[in-house]
Amino acid sequence: METNELLNRITRDPNICHGKPVIRGLRYPVATVLEWLASGMSADEILRDYPDLEREDLQAAILYAARLTEIKRMELFSR
Repeated sequence: METNELLNRITRDPNICHGKPVIRGLRYPVATVLEWLASGMSADEILRDYPDLEREDLQAAILYAARLTEIKRMELFSR
């Protein structure tokens, strides 16, 4: 699957999960999918536990996160 096709699986809608990026308009925030993967869940475990997700959705979440790391400049604000 091409990069653009994968990224098209990530959607934002102000009426779904407060406008956070989600998988295919479903109520699975990209951040949650990434947390599952970071916690050690395998793709097969996630797909078994959440049957409405597809393997390409997991790939799309990872690609989306990778693209976010390409930000050119980040400013930290002191609290």
